[in-house]
Amino acid sequence: MNRRPAAVPPVPLPPSPAATNPEWAIQDSKELYGFDAWGHGFFGVNKDGEATVRLQNNGDFAEVSLMQIIKGLLAKNTKNANFHLPALFRFPDLLYARIKELNETFREEMRNQGYKGRYRGVYPIKVNQQQQVVKEVTEYGRQYHYGLEVGSKPELLAALAFMHDREALLICNGYKDAEFIDLALQAKQLGLNVVLVLEMPPELELVMERSKALGIDPVLGLRIKLSTKGSGHWSESAGDRSPFGLNFSQTIEVLDALKKANKLKCLRMLHYHQGSQIPKISTIRLAAQEAARVYVNLVKEGAPMGLLNLGGGLAVDYSGRRMADENSMNYSLREYCADLVEAVQKVMDEADVPHPDIVTESGRAIVSYYSVLVFNILDVNRVAHEDQLPKLPRGCSDTLRSMMEVVQNMDKLAVRETYHDILFYREELLTLFRTGQVSLRERALGDQIYWNVLTKVAHRSDGVEELDGLRTRLADFYYGNFSMFQSLPDVWAIGQFFPVAPIHRLAEQPTRNAVISDVTCDCEGVLNSFITDEGKQSTIPLHALKDNDPYMMGVFLVGAYQETLGDLHNLLGDTSVVTVRIKSGKISYSRQLEGDTAAEVLSYLEYVPRDLLRRFRTLTDDPATAKRVDPEKAEAVYKNYRRNLKSYTYFRE
Repeated sequence: MNRRPAAVPPVPLPPSPAATNPEWAIQDSKELYGFDAWGHGFFGVNKDGEATVRLQNNGDFAEVSLMQIIKGLLAKNTKNANFHLPALFRFPDLLYARIKELNETFREEMRNQGYKGRYRGVYPIKVNQQQQVVKEVTEYGRQYHYGLEVGSKPELLAALAFMHDREALLICNGYKDAEFIDLALQAKQLGLNVVLVLEMPPELELVMERSKALGIDPVLGLRIKLSTKGSGHWSESAGDRSPFGLNFSQTIEVLDALKKANKLKCLRMLHYHQGSQIPKISTIRLAAQEAARVYVNLVKEGAPMGLLNLGGGLAVDYSGRRMADENSMNYSLREYCADLVEAVQKVMDEADVPHPDIVTESGRAIVSYYSVLVFNILDVNRVAHEDQLPKLPRGCSDTLRSMMEVVQNMDKLAVRETYHDILFYREELLTLFRTGQVSLRERALGDQIYWNVLTKVAHRSDGVEELDGLRTRLADFYYGNFSMFQSLPDVWAIGQFFPVAPIHRLAEQPTRNAVISDVTCDCEGVLNSFITDEGKQSTIPLHALKDNDPYMMGVFLVGAYQETLGDLHNLLGDTSVVTVRIKSGKISYSRQLEGDTAAEVLSYLEYVPRDLLRRFRTLTDDPATAKRVDPEKAEAVYKNYRRNLKSYTYFRE
């Protein structure tokens, strides 16, 4: 292992050195890591080779270096040193930009196509339930009457505290008990635009019962199961076998029940959901057409309607490749808006039905760009071996001599033959070791020879299909100061891809091939799926570490789901969170939350810090302890235990 200084020091970082390869340009790094492809104009690289974020500055835009943001925090906190990586950086300007872009694009397309209805967007809280997100969505979204969607009673409670725009929609999905329904009906009574969506037939009876008891007529929506399936990772959440929504016979049953109760006037919205991150525009358009046909028939049945909720699914191009796969999308936001408007308008015009207000529940597309995870590299473990090999010891095994002969004859042998020979002799050496015929030292020397040969073979392996995966096997392990399970759970759970790149030294050519391991000591806590200019790769080019120069990495587009889904694997808690804006031309840290301490994380699992201290005190005060250390040392150990309970769960120097 090549040990390097790891944690971020509580002093300003030194500037990155100049490029070592004069032929390597910053544009090469931008293309290699895909900044222009996935960055959506929000992220880039400046002339100093540092990753940047585009923030508003007095009505204009400024490219702000992520490294400058970190330097400012370190300088600000030098005395108390209360900022440490890893940290999640939130950029409200990017959230505002996405809300504006979605609303304005729908408005423009409706105007261009002569659409008579309005666009009524809502943000589904489940995508990122953090208080700051809900607060900023409701505050900035008010100019567009941008609403919220909730799927549980706690989410409804959160929404009611922040969304007081009486023109914005508050859509209530999910299964509902009497308390949920009562709260929603009472919010309607206060003048909020609340829609109770029926997910299954029995819900109607409970809604009508509570409506009668409170004397408040509900505004109802129907969630239906379309025959049109989704596409991408969540394709099975849509179609006939979707676990949520009414099938067509159940829809008729609800319709007839409303007519019988003389409450058909309450039915105002049709809703469906195809799943998240839909990569194909054709799938989105077909579903809209099918739903529009259902909407037309509900109008002809006598329901007043007025709202057609096309659900979520607007994708994010995580890879920047504009492809119809799980990590990308084959359409633009403008094409998405234009196709939905056109599909709905065509069906309505054919049926001579007034254009409904179009509702979408875009969450991922709104908040993904909002957050960036930044962590430092703690250490590197290099598998590849390019150092000069030592001489063989006297009396070593014939197998070890044969392995050394492979090294000496490499220039004479074909690359495939060299590869086969070293594999054979290494396996032979392992057999000898298992049966006790060679020593640990010989085994270790054999490993050195083996990796040395593979390293040299990898340099000559181009065009040899059998050796395609060799460079991956030889990749360095870069140990990042973060927990995948806490900060990037979708990577582990569903193989989600997020853009990953160094946030500095981008004027230098990266010379190492790497995968990135987290600090959980779990074999699955590894980032090994990357998009480079050559396509999807299992390794990423990175720079060699340098003494006294901390190496910083960023994981981008992590604003959707990751904070909510993160767990406490290895008891590594929430990271620090910093909100960054530009005010009067200067970087402003408007909100800074320290990450979880060890005591806080332990308390989530029913450990009481006071009880832990008491129990540890019994160990330091035990008579058996007194025989080993004096009272002063025992007290110092106790104080260290107490100090560690209050410390950040991640690596610190």
